[in-house]
Amino acid sequence: QVQLVESGGGLVQAGGSLSLSCAASGRIDSRFDMGWFRQAPGKEREFVTASTWSGGRTYYADSVKGRSTISRDNAKNTVYLQMNSLKPEDTAVYYCAAKFSAVYGGYSNPLVYNYWGQGTQVTVSS
Repeated sequence: QVQLVESGGGLVQAGGSLSLSCAASGRIDSRFDMGWFRQAPGKEREFVTASTWSGGRTYYADSVKGRSTISRDNAKNTVYLQMNSLKPEDTAVYYCAAKFSAVYGGYSNPLVYNYWGQGTQVTVSS
């Protein structure tokens, strides 16, 4: 089993920045692609960004492209999400997720992810 724990959420004003972290622990004996998803009240969980195990390929939802950066430190088993120019519509619970790298593709599909964190709240005030 792999456990994921997000941190770094909070309240920020529109236009501000926030950095989220996701630390993995447990039986990390496989390579994992990592993704960030978010879910706003009354809405479905949506893809934000993902990174392959090596970090060589990254993917972003159009809604955050140019404003967000995913990065990872495999030595620390941690993935990061830097978000800039935040908007009120970015308000949501943010989840990190891990999928086996051996299963190629589907980075924006939450169904292919094997492990999920508990989520961290991000609130952007106008």
